[in-house]
Order: sequence, then structure tokens, then C-alpha cells
Amino acid sequence: MIAAASLDLAVIGNCNIAALIDAGGAIVWGCWPRLDGDPLFSALVGGSAPTHGFFSIGFDETATRHQTYERNTAIVRTVLTAPDGASFSITDFVPRFRQFGRVYRPLMIVRIVEPLSGMPSIRVRMRPSDDEGRASTGMVAGSNHVRYVVDGRAVRLTTDASINHVVGENLFVLTRPLTFIVHPDETLADSAERIGRDFHERTAAHWRDWVRALNVPFEWQDVVIRAAITLQLCSFEDTGAIVAALTTSIPEAPGTERTWDYRFCWIRDAYFTVHALNRVGATPTMEKFIDYVTNIIALERGPSLKPLYRIVPEDALDEITLPALPGYRGQGPVRIGNAARDQLQHDVYGSVILAARQMFFDERLPKKGDEALFRLLEPLGMCALRHALTPDAGIWEYRERTGIHTHSATMCWVACDRLARIAEKLGLAADAAKWRTSADDLRAIILARAWNANGFFAGTLDGADLDASVLLLHELGIVEAGDERFVATVDRIGADLGHGGHIRRYIAPDDFGTPTVAFTICSFWYVDALAAIGRVEEARTLFEDLIAHRNPLGLLSEDIDPATGELWGNFPQTYSMSGLIVAAMRLSRSWEAGK
Repeated sequence: MIAAASLDLAVIGNCNIAALIDAGGAIVWGCWPRLDGDPLFSALVGGSAPTHGFFSIGFDETATRHQTYERNTAIVRTVLTAPDGASFSITDFVPRFRQFGRVYRPLMIVRIVEPLSGMPSIRVRMRPSDDEGRASTGMVAGSNHVRYVVDGRAVRLTTDASINHVVGENLFVLTRPLTFIVHPDETLADSAERIGRDFHERTAAHWRDWVRALNVPFEWQDVVIRAAITLQLCSFEDTGAIVAALTTSIPEAPGTERTWDYRFCWIRDAYFTVHALNRVGATPTMEKFIDYVTNIIALERGPSLKPLYRIVPEDALDEITLPALPGYRGQGPVRIGNAARDQLQHDVYGSVILAARQMFFDERLPKKGDEALFRLLEPLGMCALRHALTPDAGIWEYRERTGIHTHSATMCWVACDRLARIAEKLGLAADAAKWRTSADDLRAIILARAWNANGFFAGTLDGADLDASVLLLHELGIVEAGDERFVATVDRIGADLGHGGHIRRYIAPDDFGTPTVAFTICSFWYVDALAAIGRVEEARTLFEDLIAHRNPLGLLSEDIDPATGELWGNFPQTYSMSGLIVAAMRLSRSWEAGK
């Protein structure tokens, strides 16, 4: 049986759907027909030994496993070797390439299985989920396909393998390459073998062309490339949304009920993704995201922006638990939806304006930001001014308490500050002066009230608790990195929130107790802050340690247990992968120095 034992997972996708593949080559997670849809494969959160929600191809006996990505692609290859030396490979991908003048990203998962040595005897088990994690019960065999009824819809597995072997889950000897294609219930235009081979070549070429256009640092190029591809797979190209992660309910730490659904577009998280992709030159994702946000601004019926939306913004987002799924390693509850949508999180205004800012300053873009876009953003600045010094749930989304959070207030200042800069760029002198005055006044209040007499910037105005989010103060520009107050804060966070360079968000108890794991993005923020205050070698050492905690495929989740080094939290986490890219770009030697 499939056992969800770790987050040693590979990600495949095409910016429409995605799937996670475990180290043994089984698909254990994948939503259908889009990134936030009902899970077609749910074994990742199906308990310690799930009986359904997966698509496995493998030996019955224990096999050695080796898994890699095809270089500079989102195509993963798994090689399994039996004790007798027989071996075979599985090549997995979701097609994505240009066709007829547009990007073709079908609802389709392709698996190509090839014998490598000996006479491998394998078993194929396709057991999709239905109705939010329950086992699918409808299955009808055709001449070259199997039809599964899933959530009132039909999904088809087309293959050139024996249909009887697939339906009966029989053991058989792999004597030739086989292709398995999961797709909607319609006839394919060609044979599975020809489609698989053709789509593999075109998908590989697409990703290599995409990577070739990236601006990567001299050092850690492969690390940054893998992170950039992974971030791209977390974008939903149809609307421009960017999900925070591809999964739901992977616990933030062992034995906790901190299990949340991250398959939605947090405006804040999406900004971090856009910022990281912009750093490597992948600006189309930003342009699509601005389209997504423009629709939200125009259609939002509430008095303020929500912190998160579905990838199709108007869709419902109620939070419920799924009793049919026991959870990752049996640790539930498994939730879909997220009640954080109803929270007040004032940093959202600054996040939108930060994401849009490059539209006004980047001459590479085919469509530059103009006065019309500026006027669309100005009401967000007014909301930021109105809410800057009022309580909210903060960046960490506390569920049972509020405060005037330093990060939220600073992001409101960011909204005003960047609007002033944009207005100046557009030659709107009166608007620039108005927003500059507002920003300067707000900055003085924030810095005065955030400074704690014990010698650090606190997590809340007039507060006393440390919070890793204040590591961003210099990055956002409200203080200089060399400001002695910021330097003292970095020192204090490293001492009190750190554990071998791994930084916790905070240490004060919250709604679920005292956090025990390090929040990976906070560790990257700490690396950035160390570099900014001149402790570059220390920053490089910690960065190398952080990237050593990536899983074997080069991916990161939300959290790292500093005691064991194990990954926890939803996966792959855009926060973490974004932080990796930004830190690498900052720390790397220049190409000239590296010659």
C-alpha cells in the first residue's frame, strides 16, 4: 500500500493543474479540474496507509528508488530497481507548450513507463478519489481505456497497456514501453504512445526555453531554477491567481491541529511570488496577477479587500473539514476552504501596490502602468491610511486575537510611499506631494510606537513581543539597514527566535499554543537582514544550511523542525521558494567576480 511517510515529493504541473509524486513514483495528490478543485488523488492526506486516492506503478517487493527532474523542466523521472536487479522508469509530466499561437495546458497527466533491465514484474493501481476524499466506486473498462466516475464527472485513463491488467490490478511483466494518460472522458486524437512521446518532447522544450530566458545568479543556479519553475507551477494562468501552496492540511508541526488549506490566492503571498519571479525576469506572471487583482478591485462588494480569494475570485470559500480523510500521517483535521478570508489583514493594500509598482518602472514590459492604473490603486492607498493604525489579524492570521501589527502598519505606509513614487514617475506632482506627506507622517508614528524600550522593534505598536516579520522593515524601506535600531532587532531575533539559524515566527503562545517549528520564509528573511547589515559570510553560511534542508527534488514546504530537520506544512510553499530566490540573488557573487 501507499504510505505517506514524508514530504519527499516531486511536483509536476502546467499552470492549470498539478500533481505530487512520491519517491516511489506514485501520484499521491492532485486536484481536478484546477489547482483548488476536488482532489482526484488524495492519498497524501489519506492516513498512514491509504487505500485509495493514488495512482501507483511499481513492484510488489521493496525496491530501491531514484528520482530526478529532467534538467530545467517540470518533468520528473523515477527509477525503481527490484532486489533481483530488474528495473524500470516512470516519466511523469503535465503537458504545457505553445500551439496555435497560445499556450496549450490541457487537463492531462502523462506517465511513460519503460523497462531498463531484467524482467520487471509490476502492478498498476489507479484508485482515484471522489466527493472530497472518498473512494471512487464507478469504473467502466473500454477497449483502450478505463472510465472512472469522479464527483459526478467522468475521468478517463487511456493506455496501451492491457486493460485487464489495469482493471484487475494484476502483476505483469513489463516488456516494452507503456503510456498512461489521465484526461477528461473523451477520445484522444491519437494513440497514447504517440501523444505521450510528442507531448514529452514539446513540454521539455517549452520549459527549457522558459528557463533559458531567466536571469539567474552566478552561484546556486540549479537551486534558483528549480525554485522558479516551482513558483510558476503555483500560478493559475487562466485568471492570473497564484496559490500559496498546492496542498491542504499538511500540519505545520507534528501533533498539531494547525492544518490549513493553502490552495488559494493570498494577496500577500502572491506578491512575494511575483517579487521573486520578477527578480529572475519572469515578468509575465506579474502581468497576469495584476489582471487578477484588477478584477478583484473592480468587483469587490465589501468595504475592503479580503486577504485571500479563490483562483476564480467570485467562487465561495467556506472552511469545512473532510471526515473521509484522516490527514497527513493520520494527523487531521483535513480542511477545505479557509476562514482567514473573513479576517482583517491590512497589509493587503501595500501588497497589491508593491506588486503593481513594477508595471510603472520596468521598460521591458509591453504594457506599462499608466494614470488609469494609478487611479485604480489610489483607493487602496486611502484604505491603507484609514486602517494603518487599527487592529487586524496580522501577517500570521491569528484567529482569536487582534493587534496593531507593525508589519501591517508598515505595509500601509508602503502603499502611500509607493503611490508617491508612482505619481512622481507619471509626472503627477500634486498627487506625489499628497502621498509623500501621508507616508512621512505615518512612518514617524510607526517607528516611534514600534520601538520597544528593551531595545527592539516589536511585533505590534506599543507592544513587547518579538515577531520575525519586522525583519522586513529594511527591505520595505521604512528604515535603513544600518539604523542601529534595526541592527539591534536583528540581533535580538537571532538570539530569541532562532534555533541554529532557523527562525520561528514568534514564541509567544497563540490560539493553538506555543509554536515549535521554524517558519522557513522567516529564516530567509533573517539571512537577508544579516547580509543587509554587513554580516554577509554569516548569511551565506545560514543560506547554505537552509538549502541543504530542501527535499531530494530541491523543494521546500512551509516549516522546518529545527530539532530534526524534517519538513512540515503545506507543499511546495511559495513563501519558502520565493525567499530562497531573493536570498540567492542577494548573496551570490556577480558573474564578473565569478569568472
